[in-house]
Amino acid sequence: MSSITLKSLVQNSKLLSGFLTPASKIYANAAAYRQIGLRYDDLVAEESDIVQEAIRRLEKAEPREAYDRAYRIRVAQQCSLTQSLLPKDQWVTPENDKRYLQPYIDEVSAEFAERDAFDNIKVAPRH
Repeated sequence: MSSITLKSLVQNSKLLSGFLTPASKIYANAAAYRQIGLRYDDLVAEESDIVQEAIRRLEKAEPREAYDRAYRIRVAQQCSLTQSLLPKDQWVTPENDKRYLQPYIDEVSAEFAERDAFDNIKVAPRH
């Protein structure tokens, strides 16, 4: 049984998608992460075990993408340090801002949930 999510609700409703799609584009431009060379998935916090495992799998499956991610983060740190933005021709465009890490996060999250579901054995002591 699938549940109704906010994403599917917005995508299936022309009214909601008509209001929220332009608002999301305005927000993404105002967040300015693209102006320092980052993609959306570069902003994911790496502290959780799920994200760390997803990054490890990304490094094994797509080493070039993992290298590019590390490079983008270094460039963004340098921009932050100098308090400057990249030249406009180096900004990440919305067409290039694809979710490259999210499939791995979803896969690892599903595996962790499955592991938790099967790891529920309770041992009762015998008397």
